[in-house]
Amino acid sequence: MIGGSILLRTRLVPVAIVLLLASGAQGKSPPETELQMGERLVQVLDCNICHSPKVFTPQGPRPDATRLLSGHPAGVRLPAIPKGVIGPEAWGGLHDNNMTAWAGPWGVSFATNLTPDNETGIGVWTEEMFVNAIRKGKHMGVARPILPPMPWQAYSHLSDEELRAVFVYLKSLPPIKNEVPAPLPPTK
Repeated sequence: MIGGSILLRTRLVPVAIVLLLASGAQGKSPPETELQMGERLVQVLDCNICHSPKVFTPQGPRPDATRLLSGHPAGVRLPAIPKGVIGPEAWGGLHDNNMTAWAGPWGVSFATNLTPDNETGIGVWTEEMFVNAIRKGKHMGVARPILPPMPWQAYSHLSDEELRAVFVYLKSLPPIKNEVPAPLPPTK
């Protein structure tokens, strides 16, 4: 009977743990804070793909953890775009190795520094400016158009609460000084 007793206990322990957890928490997790929601949304929306410089690993490019969301690296020179590579019968767009600069029929766009640096990032932005930028597709909510590949049209469907949470999270990051170049017009 000793063997049977051990078998019974090994089967009952996982069941007991599940029942204990279910009875204590009733399947509820603690409410998500605004900051946690913002961090989750930034991850789900994959903002680091375009807004973070990359390091190259055996698995391919990965966001550089020391420069997350700091935008296109200042001073990085881009190769010339060969004539005829972008167009209706060619490629619709190209990106640099960091995936922070994109070229297409719109010209060349550079991923913005989303850290709260006051001089080169969104440090001076207000929540209203951020929400308007996403809702209207305008830099700082009122300036130049936000260019591809930024999917602001899709992100404009986020709720005010979600956009506020993203802004709160971005403002909580360490500021990184990184002057991102202005967009370049298309070449003829």
